[in-house]
Amino acid sequence: MFDSLKIAFSMYSAIPVPGTAWEEKPMRYAMCWFPLIGAAEGAVLYLTHFALRRIGAGEIVAAAAGTAVPLLVTGGIHLDGYLDTSDALHSWENAERKLKILKDPHVGAFAVIRCAWYMILYLGAMAAVMTAGPNAVLMMGGVYVLERALSGSSVVLFPKAKQDGLAVTFSRSSADRAVTAASAFWAMAAMVWIVFWGKQTGAILGAGCLFSYGLYYRTAMKEFHGMTGDLAGWFLQRCELTGAWIIALAAMLKI
Repeated sequence: MFDSLKIAFSMYSAIPVPGTAWEEKPMRYAMCWFPLIGAAEGAVLYLTHFALRRIGAGEIVAAAAGTAVPLLVTGGIHLDGYLDTSDALHSWENAERKLKILKDPHVGAFAVIRCAWYMILYLGAMAAVMTAGPNAVLMMGGVYVLERALSGSSVVLFPKAKQDGLAVTFSRSSADRAVTAASAFWAMAAMVWIVFWGKQTGAILGAGCLFSYGLYYRTAMKEFHGMTGDLAGWFLQRCELTGAWIIALAAMLKI
């Protein structure tokens, strides 16, 4: 199980971990540990928030730091999927052509446009989250865990759009029941955490993340006839942005 944990962190984070062979047995359970990367990301965000408050950093600095934390922890792997999927969706081609666009290593115009759009909106949301107080930051940490639990579950539960790629590799190697049970456990734990720190806002936040998950399934099936690793990253980033703005709006409206 420790090897499975190392595989999850080496694949989906930029956190240094001891090397391990990508053998079938540890890969079967790697997705069980995927949400722990979100917990690590949340811990880094909280420590960053604490340090910035101690030195009296301003709103712009806090917003920039909050925006940078997910990229530093993950290395941008999920944002890459978001950008590839943005290019594919805005091509308005059929599903087969969209899947080819996902595999294209070149960056298209819509990926650049959507990246700018995303980062501006994320920066704005994090300005409110990082200045709203510790509870808002702790809720954001819960979002990091919840979105990964939902994204990980899709690897074993959703039909696949193609027969190769990272999602298929992990799906073929995974112990489906273990991954499904672990994803459900982490999702429930994250929901409890979010509601504990956010009360009414936490309940709305959890519902917003689940709504994003439903839209993810609808888009995957309608536009691609199944999910891919890029689509899982696309969902994760959209869910994170949705969560950040729910927290930000609640803070601004003093809910």
